[in-house]
Order: sequence, then C-alpha cells, then structure tokens
Amino acid sequence: MELKEREELAELLFPNIKHDRDYYEKMYPERNLKDGAMVTRFGPSPTGFVHMGSLFGSFCDFVFAKQSGGVFFLRIEDTDQKRSIENGVEGIFKDLDAFDIKPNESSIVGGKYGPYIQSERTEIYQTYVKDLIRQGFAYPCFMSEEEINEIRQEQELSKIKIGIYGHYAVDRDLSLNEIKENLDKGLEYVIRLKSPGNAKNEIEVMDCIKGKMKFPEHDMDTVLLKKDGTPTYHLAHVIDDHLMHTTHVIRGDEWVASLPLHVQLFQILGFKMPHYAHTAPITKKDEGGIRKLSKRKDPEAKVSYYDEVGIPIEAVKLYLATILNSNFEEWYLNNQDKKIEDFTFSFDKMAIGGTLFDLDKLGNISKTYFSRKSGEEVFKETLEYAKKFDKDYARILEENKEDMEKFLNIEKDSDRPRKDISKYSDVKEEFSYAIDELFYKENYSKYDGNKKFDVSLIRSYVQDVLDLEVSNEKWFDDIKEFALKNGYASSPKEYKQNPNNFKGHVGDICEALRVMVTGRTKSPDLFSIVKILGKNRVLERINRYENFIEK
Repeated sequence: MELKEREELAELLFPNIKHDRDYYEKMYPERNLKDGAMVTRFGPSPTGFVHMGSLFGSFCDFVFAKQSGGVFFLRIEDTDQKRSIENGVEGIFKDLDAFDIKPNESSIVGGKYGPYIQSERTEIYQTYVKDLIRQGFAYPCFMSEEEINEIRQEQELSKIKIGIYGHYAVDRDLSLNEIKENLDKGLEYVIRLKSPGNAKNEIEVMDCIKGKMKFPEHDMDTVLLKKDGTPTYHLAHVIDDHLMHTTHVIRGDEWVASLPLHVQLFQILGFKMPHYAHTAPITKKDEGGIRKLSKRKDPEAKVSYYDEVGIPIEAVKLYLATILNSNFEEWYLNNQDKKIEDFTFSFDKMAIGGTLFDLDKLGNISKTYFSRKSGEEVFKETLEYAKKFDKDYARILEENKEDMEKFLNIEKDSDRPRKDISKYSDVKEEFSYAIDELFYKENYSKYDGNKKFDVSLIRSYVQDVLDLEVSNEKWFDDIKEFALKNGYASSPKEYKQNPNNFKGHVGDICEALRVMVTGRTKSPDLFSIVKILGKNRVLERINRYENFIEK
C-alpha cells in the first residue's frame, strides 16, 4: 500500500483523532531532574488485592526513585475492563499507603504527566497507532475468533510457533479497497502490528539485574488495539513509559518473554528505550518442592494478612529490603541506629533466580525490629493493633498502661536486648503475667514443668530478704546468700561439684520465684519483674501458686 493510501486508511479508521503525535510530545516534555535520577512506575491492574509480588515491585520502584532523587509514579493499568473490580483502585492506594509507599505522582496526588489511569488515555494510544498505520507498521485485522482458533489448532498439530505471523497473518496485505469493503459490511476488527521482524535474526538486551540477554527478533503481528479501540498492555506501557519519561522499568521476570516485542515497539515508534530490570519471582517451599507464592493458596501472599496477624508494616518492609538486596540484612543487623532509607540499594545485589519467601525469617527480622523499639513505642503500637482486632485486650492495656510500659522496657538498654516479640499479638501472650487480670485467668496453665516448689522458702525470701531498692547485682548477691543459709549452693557449678552437700543451687530458688510470679520458666530479667510488681503482688502470687499446687 502506497503512502497516500496509508494516509487515507489512517483517516478512515481514526476520523475523530484531534491531535498528532507531535502534540503529545510537546505536552509531555523531558523531566527536569539531576543526572542519575530514576523515574520508576508501579502499574497495577485493579483486579483484586495487592499481593506480595506487587508489593515487592512497588517497594523496588519506590526505593530506587527515592534514593536517586527521582520520581516514583503510580499508573493504573485498567485497559482490561472485564477483569477490573469495584473499588479496585481505592484498594490499591489503601494497601500501598499502609506500607508508606507513597507515589510522587498518581491519579490522586496529581502530576504533569497524567492522566495516570490508562482508560483515560485512549485517545493518546490511538493517535500513535494512527501514525503507525500511516507509516505501514499497523493494519486492521478482520479475522474472526473461529479463524484464529483454526490457525492455532493447525499450528499445534504441526508443532510450530503459535500466533499470527507470516502467511497466517492473512489480513496484513489487504488492499485499501478490500479494507473498505470489510468496513462497509460492518465487520469487527483489531489493529495489529505489522511486524518488520525476522525470527532468524537475534537481538541483544542488557537487563539491569539479569545482565546481557539474547532473543530471536519479534516477528508476530501482535494486537495493538482491541475491537473496542482500547490498547493492549504491550502498546500502552510503551507509549506511557515514553511520554512519562520512565527511566527504569522494574517488573517481574514473567515479562522477559515479551521483551523482544517491547523492544520492537520502542524502535518502530522512534522512542528511546528505558532500562529494564526483571525481578526474580517470590517463591515458597511446599511439600518438598519450590513454587511461586500463590494468591490463591497462600494467605501470606495477601498484604492485609500482616496487619491481621499483627506483624508491623515496618518489619515487612525490612524483609522486603532483604529480598531486594542480599547484603541488606547484614548491614541492618550491624547498624542499630539506621533505617531502610539510609541503605543504598543496587541492581547488582538483586537475585537472578527465585527469591524464597520465608515466614520464619520474617519473624526473626520482626523480633529485631521490636528489640530496637522502646517499651512506650511497643505499647502504643500494640494498643493500636488491639483496638482493631482485640478490643477487650485494648481495654486491659489502657487500664494498665504504666506497668505495661515498664515491663516492655525490661532489658531494652542491654547490649543484647531480648527478642521475644515478633508480632503485636505476642505481647498479650508473652506478657500476660504483667497484668493481674490475665495472670489470674491463666492460673499457671502456661507453666510447662511438673516440679512443685517450696512455697514457704520463697515466701520467707520475699518477706525477710527481698529489697526492691537495691541494684540488680546486689539483689543477686542477696539471693545467693539466702541460698547458702538454706542449704543451697550459691552457683550451679558449686552444686555440680558436690551435689550431695546441697538441696539444690541458687538457680532453683530463682526458678521457683519466676514460676510463682510469671507462671512460666522463662521470662525477661526476674528482678525487674519483681520490682514492677512490688512485694504485695508478689506475695499474692505466691499464695495463688500455693493454692494451685494444693488442688
């Protein structure tokens, strides 16, 4: 088809397009950013909840843009209206906001490169497709679904590449008159790429994560515009990334196979191609094997899961950072006063293969997070969680605020702060002894031993020896002295050397006191617990223990 005929065809198919592509090129000028600044984008479809893979992708986009002084924007890719759900867009913004992943530009925040919803940019896409038809790189295809299915079946039987290409692209060389006849008949059509590629040729693409990759050149006549005039993802993202001046496209490696098509589209549209970085899939161990984390099978794939079980948002982000860069975890453990934004992320420290999602490791990172928070901070965050998910516990916390903050502060200033909390719900479990109402309700049900301790001995120690005003060192000296006077060794080592000379050792007395006042054999620093409770409450608990063992 000659140029004049192609121009006529372009006008015939798109008579209502108001502008040419130069209009949009001027409308969206280059961004005024410093050298090295990255422009990244997260392009979710409003088809359901944000899952862990999407959250990881948006986290990558966010941190790379922020640390480089660039721009992170959110673009809603809703061209597949059949899969969009009600309130899908609102849900995306809500989930990202919960993780403090805030775009610089979006349909809500605004920006100079909008609209930021693809369904509102249809005329832009059609403008560029009109120009492709004029250049001979696109054409209307009137093939029915039945014809396409027949071609697919033939290709499957012949065990050859599936798709519309070569002689299977039966409409790519229709004359202008044949096209007009089909239009007059009211036949539906899509607009296909008239691919200039040859699969015998090879292209080379440098990926920021995977390095140099080679592919056969794209030769498929891929659909660019659907029957309703809306674009496919392939076309829309290329045009949008060009006009919005995206510098780095960070996306899952399920898109690697589409890269030859995207490279070809950038070339025939005359656009500068952004850098691509294809992230490894997030995987999970399952019945001895490894599979991708599944939205359908795995509750932890849904980002709301973490709020519901009480894992702090910041702890999840810390875990995402360990997935993002292999050297982050060591850095975080060695830099107690640092935050995520103090670390410099890089593409060369990202995994090329699958990334294992490990809830146990997330739990350990969360414990480290809690260990660095003050008791007051842990109390405040736990109360906020309880108000949402455990209102009765929220009431109890508010009624015992002063004591709870003291308990949560135990050992916070030590060289190795305790790591007994991995989620907000653990506070109720681990510190139930801190509140009389919960401790009395437990009635030593958490004590997992079968030893019965000498109540009169421990009561005598508390009444006659215990001094709550002394230092921790003096307290331990006093209890050792008490142990010796009552036939116990002052250390486990001394007892081990001469077991027949003693009833036990000082550790047994401490264990007895611990069980009586906490209902368990392990707890934070015992003297700190006793000081917060005070003598009267300690004696009350000793009495309760006595009643418990006498039943």
